[in-house]
Amino acid sequence: MQIFEQYTDIPAAARGSVLTIGNFDGVHRGHQALLKEVRALASALERPAGALLFEPHPREFFQPDKPHFKLTQLPRKLRLLELFGLDVVFVLPFDSAFAALSAEDFVERVLVAGLGVRHVVIGYDFRFGRKRAGDPEALRRAGSAHAFGVTIVAQVGDAGEVFSSSAIRAELAQGDVAGAAEMMGHFWRVSGRVVGGAGRGTGLGFPTANIKLPRDVALGHGIYAVRIYVEGARHDGAAYLGTRPTFDAGDPVLELFLFDFDGNLYGREIELEFIAFVRADAKFGSVEALKAQMQEDCHRARAILEAAPSEPFATAP
Repeated sequence: MQIFEQYTDIPAAARGSVLTIGNFDGVHRGHQALLKEVRALASALERPAGALLFEPHPREFFQPDKPHFKLTQLPRKLRLLELFGLDVVFVLPFDSAFAALSAEDFVERVLVAGLGVRHVVIGYDFRFGRKRAGDPEALRRAGSAHAFGVTIVAQVGDAGEVFSSSAIRAELAQGDVAGAAEMMGHFWRVSGRVVGGAGRGTGLGFPTANIKLPRDVALGHGIYAVRIYVEGARHDGAAYLGTRPTFDAGDPVLELFLFDFDGNLYGREIELEFIAFVRADAKFGSVEALKAQMQEDCHRARAILEAAPSEPFATAP
């Protein structure tokens, strides 16, 4: 998959693509419906299948001081888009100049003159241009004027629940990582660098690796069954997110215990995949009671991971 960070001076082979546009935070099943349509049209038209993304998310640009829980960091997002069959992705910097483009300028400068799009696939709620003035029908009219096709994909959901990034964030805030995975079609992941901790896990017989969650991540506190990826190798484990109420009830920490692992992870970049919620955070009357519960937590996490699929892809690539 080719990745470009501009919309000008694009090689001829990457122009004329069938393109979907959006932020694709989570690359969830709603997004996957767009990607499926893009792949089908690209195959029929014998053109590249592509996506146009904005970085940072426009909400981060317009409201930099307001918390924004980003479900998927850009490297993971790009890996998923490649997995779902795209040939080319344009990652455009969203800055003041880009934000000032009118809907008409976005079409004429970016889509037509820059990328020479053959067909555009968008969701029913797509908005574009300064002050979000453009909507799907405006893009359809622009397509007729500039000789590119437009497909509008309807709302996607299951059992009355719409797949959306905001709905997934709400699931994760409750600790329901399995529910989030059902909407995403893949397990939710975060990445970070292992940092030093208080060392209590070692004293309890469960040496842990601590990482800092990315800014503004909102995940319910508790114990989780997780998979940890270190330089391509996968390890099963359990994760604790909470304030350690048995000890000090301080700032939230994310501690990982890798099963059957003997090594030093300090300073290394790891990726963490959340498979299932095991239990809520709790305060224990003694260290011994906590140790007994941790043994039970690890036993349950092992059983969950042994039964879990490698990926739950609800919509196959």
